[in-house]
Amino acid sequence: MLIAVALAVILGPLNSTMIVVALPPIIEDFNTDLEAAGWLVTGYLIALAALQPVTGKIGDRFGRRRMMFIGLTMYAAVSLGAALAPSLVTLILFRVLQGVAGAIILPNGLALMREIISVDRRASGFGLLGAAIGIAAGLGPTLGGLLVAAADWRAVFYVNVPIIALGLFMVWRFAPKQDTTTPGTVVRVGTRLVTVPRSASAAEQRPFDFLGSVLLSVVLVGTALLVLQGRDTLSVAAIAVIALALLVAVAVLVRHEFAHPDPVIHPRLFRNRPFTAATGGVCLSNLSFYTTLIAVPIVLATNFDWSSVQIGLALTLLSGPAIVCAPLGGRLADRIGRRAPAVGGLAIATIGLLPLAILGDENTGVLLASLLVAGAGFGLALASHQTVAVESVPAEDAGVASGLFSTGRYIGSIVGSMALAVLLVTTTAGTTGFQSVAVMTTVAALLATLVSMGLPGRKDAAAWKARAA
Repeated sequence: MLIAVALAVILGPLNSTMIVVALPPIIEDFNTDLEAAGWLVTGYLIALAALQPVTGKIGDRFGRRRMMFIGLTMYAAVSLGAALAPSLVTLILFRVLQGVAGAIILPNGLALMREIISVDRRASGFGLLGAAIGIAAGLGPTLGGLLVAAADWRAVFYVNVPIIALGLFMVWRFAPKQDTTTPGTVVRVGTRLVTVPRSASAAEQRPFDFLGSVLLSVVLVGTALLVLQGRDTLSVAAIAVIALALLVAVAVLVRHEFAHPDPVIHPRLFRNRPFTAATGGVCLSNLSFYTTLIAVPIVLATNFDWSSVQIGLALTLLSGPAIVCAPLGGRLADRIGRRAPAVGGLAIATIGLLPLAILGDENTGVLLASLLVAGAGFGLALASHQTVAVESVPAEDAGVASGLFSTGRYIGSIVGSMALAVLLVTTTAGTTGFQSVAVMTTVAALLATLVSMGLPGRKDAAAWKARAA
C-alpha cells in the first residue's frame, strides 16, 4: 500500500520540476514568451495548493479509495490531453487540470496511509513516503531533460501514463476495498482487525458542505493569484479591491463554517494544538527549505559563474541529506515520540543556515557545508509533521486535515519565493541580497523549531499512540 500511495503522490513533485526543462522548447514551439508559458507552472501550483482541503473532505465523506481512482484516471487523461495540445492556451488548461487531479490524489493517499499503517510504524511509513517525494522532485529536471532530448517536450506528459497505470493497479490491489469511515465496517489496521465505531454514522446523515467548499476554493485560488500575479499585472487600487473582496469572502466562510453541521473545514481543527503545530511547522520549514533551494543556484551562477552541472551537484548537498534522513526521522518518531525528531531536526537546520545569515555568500566552502547540515535537519523533521497532521484528528477528518496541511506547505513555498524576489536585489547597511535571504530562512527555521514544540513528546507517547490508533 505504501508503494501504491508513493506511485500516486510522486506525480505532483515530479511534474512540478520536470516541466521546467520543457519550458524553452514549449516557448519556441508555440512562438510565445516566458511570461505566458509561466502559467504552466503557476496554474498547476495554484490548483494543487488551493483544492486539497476540499478534495480531502470529499474523500472523507465518499471514500478515499474511490477518490484515488478518480484522481489517477483524471491525471492520465489530462496528461494525454497536454501531450496532444495544439496551442499554449489548451496546454495551460490541461496543466491546470493536472493540478486538480494531483489535489485529488495527495490528501486522499495520505489519509489512506493513516488508515492502514499501525500507529507504531506510521511515522516510518511517512518518512519513506517523504523520501520518495524528494527523489521524484530531484529527478524531475534530469528525467525531463532526457525526455526532451530523446523526443520533444510532449514526452514529459506521456511519461506519466505508465506510472499511473502501475499506480492504479497497486491501489486496486492493496487499498482497503471497504470505506473505513463507514460505521460497523471491520478493517485491518496493521496486524489487527478493528471495527469502525457506530458513532461515525452521524456524518453520513448530514448534508455535504457545498457552499463552504466553493467559498474555500475561491478564497485560496484568489489569494494565490493575487500573491503570485497581482504585483506584476494589477494596479494598487485593483489589488486593494480584490484583497477587500477576499476578506469579505473569508468572513462569510468562517461564519458559514461555524453554522454548518458538517463543515468542510472544522474550526475545531485549529483548536487542536498538535495539528496546528504540525501545519505551522511545515509551513515555516518549507519556507526556509524551498527559498534556500531557489536562492543558492541564483547566487552560484551570478556571483561565482558555476555551471549547471556544478550547481546541480551543490544542490544535492541540500536535497540528498533530506532524502536520506527522512526515513530515519520517521523511525525516531515511532520510537521516541513525534516532537524530538522535529524539534531536533529543525534546530540542526537552523544551526546549518546560521553561518549564511552571518557571512552571506563570501565563502563557498561554508555555503556548501551549511547546505549539508541544513538538509539533514529538514529531513529529520519531515515525517513527524506529516504524521501528526493526519493522526491528531479523528479518522473521518484525516482527508481534510491532510489537505490543509499540504496547503500550509505550499503557502510556505509561495511566501518564500515572493520574498526571495524582493530580498535578492536589496542591499542595506552592508548586507547583501543573499545574506538578507539567509537571515529570513534562518529565522523561519528557528520559528519552525519553536512551533514544533507543540507536537506530542516522549512523555505523551503512550497516551498519544492509544489516541492516534
